[in-house]
Amino acid sequence: MRNELSRRDLIVIGGTVGLGLAVGQTANAFVLSPENQPKMEPKLVTVPTEADIAKALKTDGRGISAATHKAHLTLWQGYANKTNEIRKALAELDTDPAKGNQIYSVTRSLKVNYAFAYGGLINHNVYFDTLGGEGVIGGDAEALIKEAYGTVEKWKADWKITGLSSRGWVYLGYDHDEKRVFNYAGDAQDTFPAWNNTLILAMDVYEHAYYLDYQTARPKYVDAYFGLVDWDAVNARLPK
Repeated sequence: MRNELSRRDLIVIGGTVGLGLAVGQTANAFVLSPENQPKMEPKLVTVPTEADIAKALKTDGRGISAATHKAHLTLWQGYANKTNEIRKALAELDTDPAKGNQIYSVTRSLKVNYAFAYGGLINHNVYFDTLGGEGVIGGDAEALIKEAYGTVEKWKADWKITGLSSRGWVYLGYDHDEKRVFNYAGDAQDTFPAWNNTLILAMDVYEHAYYLDYQTARPKYVDAYFGLVDWDAVNARLPK
């Protein structure tokens, strides 16, 4: 047996090794190449239609007009459309760390405005879902409100002053840690609720929610609102 490899043997071995390296490099390139990464398919939200304000339209002639709700619907739809637009953009986001920046970057713009768009969608979901009732409070929501505020009237007083002191919203949140409710102020679609709270009632206090009916008289709008809440819908939002 020879101890030396023939020239032919070296050529065969070299070719095999070279092929293996080439295959390995190709495989690595396929795994790491951004264009070969699977695309994230965004989940899109449903854009509300006039059918989604049917119950709220029952407030026409009782405090909030149909004209106000129909105009308001277009804004609600806008939040849904922008939520979907941002989700699609995030699905195509270039996650190269060199392109991230806290002053300005595409990522920062999308993430910050996503909270505003999606927050606006959710706020309006709850606003319209809990309108169209007779304002007769009851059930677990009433018990929780009395536990937190003493009486329904004291809760209403707090809700009203919160609404007059906020720039955008008043939220009734159920705190899962404390098992209590609290009236939160909101200055925009993405401020100031706390973590681990479920939103069970939301009152829009932007002027578009009442200007056609009350002009700038927000207190009159808030007073009318109390008689329009669907407390069955509020109770349905509480954890079971």
